[in-house]
Amino acid sequence: MTLRKRVYNTLEFSAVGRRGLSLYINIALVSIIFINSVAIILHTVPEIRHYGLYESIFTDFEIFSVIIFTIEYGLRIWSCVENPRYGNGWKGRLRYIFSFWAIVDFLGIFPFYFTLLTSDFGIIRILRVFRLFRLFRVTRYSRALKMIRGVLLETKEELLICFSFIIFTLLISSSVMYYLEHNIQPERFKSIPATLWWGVITMTTTGYGDMYPMTAAGKFFGGIVLILGIALFALPTGIIASGFMEQIRRDKGRKYIQCPHCDEWVDLQEVKHVHKPEEKE
Repeated sequence: MTLRKRVYNTLEFSAVGRRGLSLYINIALVSIIFINSVAIILHTVPEIRHYGLYESIFTDFEIFSVIIFTIEYGLRIWSCVENPRYGNGWKGRLRYIFSFWAIVDFLGIFPFYFTLLTSDFGIIRILRVFRLFRLFRVTRYSRALKMIRGVLLETKEELLICFSFIIFTLLISSSVMYYLEHNIQPERFKSIPATLWWGVITMTTTGYGDMYPMTAAGKFFGGIVLILGIALFALPTGIIASGFMEQIRRDKGRKYIQCPHCDEWVDLQEVKHVHKPEEKE
């Protein structure tokens, strides 16, 4: 096995069957990501941020984390061509660079390097928000979070239909409520876009109380929208729940082995399908 293949197998951690160096390296990366999330939270506490000793610790750990993540990012770009999905050469690496996970990795380190080139504190504060993208990296190593992603991808068409219908109902109900309440409360229901806020807090049953109907027709229509909102938002919940049940049922029936052809831990059924030997004539 080539060095590049070993690096690829080590970084592309699989929760099923992977042991040894790959396990320890990926546990270390997850630990650094977790500590980063704690550091980002604590750095917003004034008593901690303005204390000199803690500020130095935050800065040193930020530099250490960026160095580790930069090395990992470079190794992933170098070894990504071992994945048949990206192919060989610079075109394969370019395809990987613009993939979802590569963009997440890049956004995790980009703010640090960019802030070295600017002294604009406003831009620096905005870019610090992008450090939160490091938290998304942990989903690369979590089987449960991968399952959530798989369920959302499998049910995306049904969810798209549901949310399209929710948005359509939101626009219609807000428009009707605007014409019912505008003459009575022109300062609150001053336009249809402003009334959309009433539609959101009503359909989601939040009810902050800052916007509510006062006319009899408005109250009657608002009650209908409230009941309709409960029913509409229950649809995506049911779709996602059924998707989880189906995903769990499939996962329980899967068996994983180390493929002798590609040295990856894959589904036994996939190995039989992809590497099925040709029948002799």
